[in-house]
Amino acid sequence: MLVTKKAPDFTSKAVLADGQIVEDFNLYENIGEKGAVLFFWPLDFTFVCPSEIIAFSKRVKDFNERGIQVIGCSIDSEFAHFAWRETPVEQGGIGRVEFPMVADLSKQIAKDYDVLFNEEVALRGSFLIDKDGTVRHAVINDLPLGRNIDEMVRMVDTMIFTNENGEVCPAGWNKGDEGMKDTTEGVAEYLSKNSDKL
Repeated sequence: MLVTKKAPDFTSKAVLADGQIVEDFNLYENIGEKGAVLFFWPLDFTFVCPSEIIAFSKRVKDFNERGIQVIGCSIDSEFAHFAWRETPVEQGGIGRVEFPMVADLSKQIAKDYDVLFNEEVALRGSFLIDKDGTVRHAVINDLPLGRNIDEMVRMVDTMIFTNENGEVCPAGWNKGDEGMKDTTEGVAEYLSKNSDKL
């Protein structure tokens, strides 16, 4: 389990958001001001994956406004990534997505994040990494189960709130909601006002 531990660093080939192919994309050098979301998908040119990737790309602005860099990764080559993003959505591609796509041909990154399945492909792992490299949230879906990208945006908001306010986030917390002090009194105070919303 990686939550509470430092995210395994890596340097690999990648296709950047502008389409440039680079040899030495480094995770820690690309963590945003307040953190990063690293997510894995099984394979390029497959089925559930395009819907998730496009959904992440459509919300890149939401993540960036929060100081979060989105980074995608699969076991495909940088050339497969490039070809897929150059293929229009109507033809089974993903279009020019707005985040870097990391190539993990050796499958070492997937292994390090414990998402490699049957030594073949990555499961749908998503990792919220704090600005200091600590993994604060992780979710791993089986191959047929698509992710909810809005939930990752919500988790980003909870991380930023706790970092900035020193309070904890109760169940179903959303940006703008009241936090909770992590004391017996704080829990009692919060529940006395909000138990009907849970």
